[in-house]
Amino acid sequence: MMASNAWVTTLMRVVLGILFVAHGISKFRMGLGNVAGWFDSVGVPGALAYVIGPLELIGGLLLIVGLFTRYVSALFIIMLLGAILTLKLSAGLLGSGEMAGYELDVAYMLVALYLSVAKPAPLSVDRIFVKSGI
Repeated sequence: MMASNAWVTTLMRVVLGILFVAHGISKFRMGLGNVAGWFDSVGVPGALAYVIGPLELIGGLLLIVGLFTRYVSALFIIMLLGAILTLKLSAGLLGSGEMAGYELDVAYMLVALYLSVAKPAPLSVDRIFVKSGI
């Protein structure tokens, strides 16, 4: 039987992965060129859309299966911190009528921070590497 904290770790990892996959799919559906244009319009280099979209999609999938969890989580923390500092900080914690605040980004960052330091849960591909000493 898996310890309850391992279940919670697994649940946090899978749900965060699903949320980022949804964000990545959304960016691809909008078209990364359109996302890049929006980024440019708000003062963020548009080229980042071509990094962030795939990171959200592929990184989310990696979290779901539990592969490279620590590295993906660290990248998500960097990405979210960048989003807060470049876009959302001026809107405040809860946002303004024009833009969402950064409260959800902070929550995602805390989950990612936990995942970046937690031991791999039994239901993850990372666990195979820990057992084999890789």
